[in-house]
Amino acid sequence: MNKTRLLLTATALTLFATSSAWAKAPASEVAKLGTSLTPMGSEMAGTPDGEVPAWTGGLSSPPPGVNFDPKKSNPPNPFSSDQPRFTITGANMGQYESKLTDGHKALLKKYSSYKMKVYQSRRTCALPQFAYEAAKFNAANADLTPDGDGIKNFKVGLPFPILDSNPTKAAQQLIMNKRFSFRGYKLTRQFSAAPVQSNGSYNLLVVQDEAIFRYANPAVKSSDQLNNIGLLYIANTISPPRLAGNVVLVHESINAQVEPRKAWSYSPGTRRVRRAPDIAYDNPGTNTDGMSTSDSFDGFNGALDRYDWSLKGKSVKYIAYNAYDLLNVKYRSLVKPQHIDQEPVRYEAHRVYTVEAKLKPSARHVYARRVITMDEDAQVVNVAENYDGRGQLWRVQEVPLVNAYHVPHCGTGAMELVYDLLSSRYLALSMRAEEPPINYFADELQESRYTPEAIRSLGVR
Repeated sequence: MNKTRLLLTATALTLFATSSAWAKAPASEVAKLGTSLTPMGSEMAGTPDGEVPAWTGGLSSPPPGVNFDPKKSNPPNPFSSDQPRFTITGANMGQYESKLTDGHKALLKKYSSYKMKVYQSRRTCALPQFAYEAAKFNAANADLTPDGDGIKNFKVGLPFPILDSNPTKAAQQLIMNKRFSFRGYKLTRQFSAAPVQSNGSYNLLVVQDEAIFRYANPAVKSSDQLNNIGLLYIANTISPPRLAGNVVLVHESINAQVEPRKAWSYSPGTRRVRRAPDIAYDNPGTNTDGMSTSDSFDGFNGALDRYDWSLKGKSVKYIAYNAYDLLNVKYRSLVKPQHIDQEPVRYEAHRVYTVEAKLKPSARHVYARRVITMDEDAQVVNVAENYDGRGQLWRVQEVPLVNAYHVPHCGTGAMELVYDLLSSRYLALSMRAEEPPINYFADELQESRYTPEAIRSLGVR
């Protein structure tokens, strides 16, 4: 059996044909992790033109000259002295068309004030050493379930650092890498969201959320030990007053076909906890004012079963990366009519995967097609284009990335954006500049807290 792996070079836009697909990577491929491939499975080398540099270890600790207390402030921009190489606007976008996603092209065409400031590319992605060791284990042992909607036998995160040669399976693996990426074990966070109307008005929402990434527990030797629950999550809305006290609890499944995601909601108005099966798929996302779907949170999450998936290739695109300044700008300065202020957003050239999801004929979803751009190193969603049933581009999602180098953990979103091109509204979600910093080491969290009975006590106005 020919077990040729997927070869994706810096300029490759298509997949090489192979006669069969691997279930797991053989030792010869696993040995490339940390040599010709980064420990995350991306290409170690840069592009021939030097625009994308080689990976040299990323940022695994605060760099020299950067001093901050992670309990009191967000990570400062370690590249504050960098100057833009050039700025892309609607007027000159034709010069850079090959390195723009369709979502960015649409935003540049629609809004004359939209711009993209492109800087020197810096491959800062890094994880702890134990996560690299786990990636080697995963490459040799993890596998998708036959339906493609679950994983067997992985640990810590990044289940598939080496992708299968089959485009469908490779796409499913990449989405699983995103869903079960390394983000630490236990964390707490507070963020704000602004559903911005076409006239620029908005009411700010503030949410406290927390998670236990059960698969990242260092004591867990395999995800098969987790009783199909990979993630425990709570979101507690604390303002405005009319929404304060609404609490959501989620038990995220490792294999959605064995048992779908389980969710509950508590309403202080009724003082009751109810099952919430609508926190999934294309139901309106919590605290989004109907501008996004439940399965769009963080770029994409949840079950894969309503779509046919395919990896379309790898190429170089300009994406929002090392966007640290977004962690330190006041909301009133950032949230503007039509789109956020693009001045503090840093774009860089990076190799990215392009994943396409087409709605199955037998399935229902408001998005008939999704095109997802994923950074090669972090393997999380950076841009997503969501199309309606007529084939028209409807919503563009963007997740500007930063590296929490004090953890270290790459692929953190500085915020999330959902632009509705049809209504000219947008959602600025997960803003953190005016909130306490994320606690990536929330050891006080206990699994006993993540029960329907327990969340009732959280929902106090």
